[in-house]
Amino acid sequence: MAITSIRCRLCKVLLKGPIGRSWSSGTALRPQYDAVIIGGGHNGLIAAAYLQKSGVNTAVLEKRHVIGGATVTEELIPGFKFSRASYVLSLLRPQIYKELELKKHGLKVYIRNPSSFTPMLEDGVGGKLPRSLLLGNNMEETQKQIAQFSVKDAQAYAEYEAFIGRMATAVEPLLDAVPVDVPSLTSSSPRQRIRSLHSVKPLLQAGFKLGKHIPQFYELLTAPISKVLNHWFESEPLKATIATDGVIGAMISPQAAGSGYVLLHHVMGELEGIKGAWGYVEGGMGALSKSIASVAAAHGASIFTEKPVSSILVDSNGTAQGVVLKDGTEIRSKVVLSNATAHVTFLKLTPQDSLSQDFIKEVSSIDYTSPVTKINVAVDRLPNFLAVPSNDGIAPSQRIAGTIHLNCEDMAYIKDAFEEACRGIPSTRPLLELCIPSILDPTIAPPACHVISIFTQYTPYYLQGGKEWDELERNCYADRVFDCIEQYAPGFKASVIGRDILTPPDLEKVFGLTGGNIFHGAMSLDQLYMTRPLPSYSNYRSPIKGLYLCGSGAHPGGGVMGSAGRNAAHVVISDLKRW
Repeated sequence: MAITSIRCRLCKVLLKGPIGRSWSSGTALRPQYDAVIIGGGHNGLIAAAYLQKSGVNTAVLEKRHVIGGATVTEELIPGFKFSRASYVLSLLRPQIYKELELKKHGLKVYIRNPSSFTPMLEDGVGGKLPRSLLLGNNMEETQKQIAQFSVKDAQAYAEYEAFIGRMATAVEPLLDAVPVDVPSLTSSSPRQRIRSLHSVKPLLQAGFKLGKHIPQFYELLTAPISKVLNHWFESEPLKATIATDGVIGAMISPQAAGSGYVLLHHVMGELEGIKGAWGYVEGGMGALSKSIASVAAAHGASIFTEKPVSSILVDSNGTAQGVVLKDGTEIRSKVVLSNATAHVTFLKLTPQDSLSQDFIKEVSSIDYTSPVTKINVAVDRLPNFLAVPSNDGIAPSQRIAGTIHLNCEDMAYIKDAFEEACRGIPSTRPLLELCIPSILDPTIAPPACHVISIFTQYTPYYLQGGKEWDELERNCYADRVFDCIEQYAPGFKASVIGRDILTPPDLEKVFGLTGGNIFHGAMSLDQLYMTRPLPSYSNYRSPIKGLYLCGSGAHPGGGVMGSAGRNAAHVVISDLKRW
């Protein structure tokens, strides 16, 4: 059975893969371009838009039938359109919104408020409902919610939010610039040293913004998020809910050093000028990719689907000359940008005799461990959570329109789930984040029906004893997830029409995410900024002249942020001018 099988009770068949149409910019593939981009994920499309706007004739080659990479919408079940991998938007840099005029090209976003709902799995006392924690943009209402668990925490929350906001604002200049170029700074060439000085400016800006708070920033970067949260709060539901941003997509527990940065990474976004806001893209995340592709195509870029690249052409001087497609077609170019992971780019596509053994060894050591299994579900009704009150003035559907956190009553539950996966056992009580975008976006599901994204962890790449995932194991784990949801929302399992299960190996096979890692490599401190993807190659260039990384494996890392694509394009444009 294919790993992309979708079980559907309406169809009463097993659908072999997604329903969808190829995307093309309408131009024929030519034998030569100025720039070729491997992979049509959001970073690759953003790079194409900036390159083409600057007059660099660019082609994007996507291996799948649909553009977007992991930022994609697929109609897995007739009438149900799923954001199959990434599923919410916040981190996309505001400069990209403005410079590419994405709204003019069809991008529409529904902002979620409240943004987070954490129901408790507890017996109601004296006939009362189980408690729940609702977090949103209204500070006063949020504090009332927190006060159910701790008045002290409610009072501290505003100060905590200000602290995190201050940290995020200080770091933001680093997202939109090439990391400090240490080799150039220490070069024997005065011209090179002077040229590299501009890379220090964003770092200095961040330092000045932090000022006296630099020690707290350092602690946030390096400490376990559990330590940071224990400093601020005492109630476990609040700490566990916030801690999810410190472990999401990462094979770490809240007790792991460095989990504080992962949290910071996920609060650096904004929507419609609202800092930290998250939203749903109308039409699913693939509509974002289509809007970016529309910009690139409007400027003259050529975008092709079903064009898998088998290798990168490198001449005897160690310079990229273009790519070879799987069917043997050669496409020549002055530069090649890869939106694939560093592992795929350098160990699978680049001729190994063009790279040093030391470099190959370094690339082989990049950590791609993933804890994620994504489950996409079609339902015929909304889940009915026991902890949803009916008389507080908030509509039940509005309450659950944000991220629903399950098994988050205590940080200890997250730690236990992590430790099971480290032993090769899919978590028996997994960390679950549910999103129901069809509450706000009526275009992605039939009337009265809904699509649910379930982001789950922790699941290992290999099961205990080195066993690989099979259809039985996938469905067994999904059933376990559904059993968990059923405890919070009885009747959920009966509402399910169909589901799509993507374990770490499936995410790797379908989307090219090495190890199933959604960030193109762990967001650990040893794989960030000047060391992402490797020391001395954090400036989007590579040992092969004319070959660049433009995906999330480069600075500043994962999430639907777009910075890697934008920054890489600027580096390429600068290099082409110099050459």
